[in-house]
Amino acid sequence: MVPSTLRDHNPSSYKPRMVSIGPLHREDENLQESEGEKAAHVLSLLRRLGSTHEETLQACARKVNASIDQIRSSYAEKIIYNNIELAKMMVMDACFILEFLYQITKREKSNLGNMMFVQFTMYDLLLLENQIPFLVLEGIFECTISKFDLTASLIDVIHPVLEHVNPFKEHKLKSTFSSNTTSHHHHILSLLHECYEYQYAKSSEFSNSRFPSAVELDRAGVSFKRARDTEWPLVMEVKLRRLPCFSFSWGKPTLIMPELDINDFTELVLKNLIAYEQFSANVTQYITSYAMAMDMLIDTQEDIAKLVESKVLVNHIGSNQEAADMINNICKEVAWRDFFYFEQWKELESHYNGYWSKNIAWLRRTYFNNPWNIVALLAGILLFVLTVVQTIFTVNPAGSD
Repeated sequence: MVPSTLRDHNPSSYKPRMVSIGPLHREDENLQESEGEKAAHVLSLLRRLGSTHEETLQACARKVNASIDQIRSSYAEKIIYNNIELAKMMVMDACFILEFLYQITKREKSNLGNMMFVQFTMYDLLLLENQIPFLVLEGIFECTISKFDLTASLIDVIHPVLEHVNPFKEHKLKSTFSSNTTSHHHHILSLLHECYEYQYAKSSEFSNSRFPSAVELDRAGVSFKRARDTEWPLVMEVKLRRLPCFSFSWGKPTLIMPELDINDFTELVLKNLIAYEQFSANVTQYITSYAMAMDMLIDTQEDIAKLVESKVLVNHIGSNQEAADMINNICKEVAWRDFFYFEQWKELESHYNGYWSKNIAWLRRTYFNNPWNIVALLAGILLFVLTVVQTIFTVNPAGSD
């Protein structure tokens, strides 16, 4: 269960909207209507098999019962259901998930039915509190889909949904994982998290002090550009132009960063990934680090506008202020120990605090923040030039020796 310190900032990010998976939200009255839809998906999966329904269900039950203690220990909260009830729940939920995902993978639009149900269910399958152990999915997959589709793998069936919910659309997620060692995955959410891992990323401690926002960096000469074809989806790099044989930089530094698609579900995806990082042992805080970096870059709607203009953000949720509030809300009450952009942030901070950068930023803030200031500046320059010319002609009139 997600602790109240995180839940209170946006409870809807952790609560299933359409279907309950596993025991934690099983009694939610708002989700009872979908139980019939789940049963229909289970029946659809059983019909794909040549054997009788009873034989398949018995095989599934044996798989689950063999691991019932391990399944029960996967949940931090005490489970009120006995072993028989829990086993039935695992079989039904796993069969539903596999049939739902298989229909999406095969694009069986005639079977998918209500698109709102499909959309909400895809995101419900990512919620930290709405998971079943991956070993259950593996066992039921062996008893069902692998019997009638010899070319399919469990990872292949899950992958299209991970692509759909991925908020970094420019970067294609890894389509292949270590298929021989899938048992190290905890659940579907952990599988998505693995897509953002990078073995060469190095973390450091970074003080949570005031960092210049995107607009402030822009005024100091920093530009922003979206990353393309990178090995790590969360990459952020600072590109500096340097003159040959000189150590100092010239021109505009550029922060290369992933394009983030902000829609109605972006907060849900990021928050559940962060909650998984916060409360799981031996899970590296890649998403938390990225969200902290974005929180430092974004203070106001002007920062969102600048990043949208630079094409490193795509805002589908309405106003820029809503997007800024969403980014600033993601990391509230979040403890962070890893920061993977330490060197880049130090480099940007050094550039921002440099003599020329600070003065350029001051000029742009003072004189170039609106058209009237520009007109006033040009008028002042023209007046100064005319005054100098007038003084020259006064001191040395035309035609004088």
